[in-house]
Amino acid sequence: MSETRTEHDALGELEIPSAAYYGIHSLRSARAFPFSGQRIHPALIHALADVKCACAQTNAALGYLDAAKLGAMEQACAEIAAGQWLDQFIVDPYQGGAGTSTNMNANEVVANRAIELLGGRPGDHSLVHPFHDVNMHQSTNDVYPTALAVAALRLLKDLEDRVSALQAAFQEKEGEFRGVVKAGRTEMMDAVPMTLGMSFGAYAEAFSRDRWRIFKCRERIKRVNLGGTVLGTGVGAPREYILKAASVLRRNTGLPVSRAENMVDATQNMDRFVEVFGMLKAYAVNLFKVCSDLRLMASGPAAGLGEISLPAVQTGSSIMAGKINPVVPEAVSQVALRVMGNDHVFSISAACGQLDLNHLMPLLAHTLLESLGLLGQATEALTGHCRGIAANSASCRSMADNCRGLATLLVPHLGYKAVEGLLREAEASGIGLREHLVSSGRVSEEQVEAMLSPANLCRIGFVPGENPLEGDGE
Repeated sequence: MSETRTEHDALGELEIPSAAYYGIHSLRSARAFPFSGQRIHPALIHALADVKCACAQTNAALGYLDAAKLGAMEQACAEIAAGQWLDQFIVDPYQGGAGTSTNMNANEVVANRAIELLGGRPGDHSLVHPFHDVNMHQSTNDVYPTALAVAALRLLKDLEDRVSALQAAFQEKEGEFRGVVKAGRTEMMDAVPMTLGMSFGAYAEAFSRDRWRIFKCRERIKRVNLGGTVLGTGVGAPREYILKAASVLRRNTGLPVSRAENMVDATQNMDRFVEVFGMLKAYAVNLFKVCSDLRLMASGPAAGLGEISLPAVQTGSSIMAGKINPVVPEAVSQVALRVMGNDHVFSISAACGQLDLNHLMPLLAHTLLESLGLLGQATEALTGHCRGIAANSASCRSMADNCRGLATLLVPHLGYKAVEGLLREAEASGIGLREHLVSSGRVSEEQVEAMLSPANLCRIGFVPGENPLEGDGE
């Protein structure tokens, strides 16, 4: 058996490895765009296989494909969707042609694997043809955006589930740290006392909003232009096929996809995906902020805040023995920054669509799917890490006791000016504020404890008439 086979196209001929499922169009693309060394995102390949299968089934139901071809193509698509033959998708994600290279690569792999299943050899297109059979009644311009929507819907569902788990992890810490009193900080300076549970509850609430945003934004991309062919007008496709194809895809995938009412719009305008990416950016912003806070709260342990301890993941230094760094929050922060940058790239790319098509679809797809994948993995890593966070309660309380913000609790009862005087006195005495308050006789130890009790700190405001300086404070 020859080690290569010869394939022809409008530009001439090329030698293809005889066992390869890709063909001449894929190879030309791989040679024309050797840019990144990366491959098409697996989620997009899976989705392309699902789209090709739905199209084949629709064509067969309408009498355009025979049962033998359909069976072989269905199996080929199922194998690709299961993760086989990924090495046969050789085109670079960064490519010209609005995704044509990727679509052609999919056509060739499905066709050649189906040929093999029918007893032939890859390249024998008399059995199954990449264009006439696999790409029947399709264009890259409806297949590619539809596959992107399918891939994004799946990854968004996965991300939603992971964000929900992250929210739950922070809620668990909220309860665990409910009784840990700490100093609050604004603009990196001492503020009023609060509890560590409050901080983690705020993070949980932010992630709750992110989970809801991700859930809702899936609605934006469930309308697809499958059947619209080149411009969304459906030219070259039978009416029955256009009306049926998206329904078959919905049945096969279990995803809530349906045919867009205006497929011309769905072919050329990418604002629905921009909206989705905006939700991802919001989540990335929250991730970065929370990870930054975790690093600050865990800083030290001797020369920093030292309010919490993060799980040790790896040795932190090649020269400083025993050093442990907050590597998980650092890594997640990098993912968040990448996603925020990707959002900018995505928005510009969507705006650059011209007339009846966005020619930057490959960049749009790769940027969106990369971001979804990164966020999913980073979220899972942070969730596991969060469960191992421990509070350094003594350190938190020590800083709260000496925090100038403690005096703010006295303002409603002594007045702003009097409290300012107390702070000056404490500073001049060279002792902590709490110690000065007690030693000066202005406040008893029991009254300070009452003011700093988690129950007092967690309630909403003060009640007029209540004065912690009257009675024993109990």
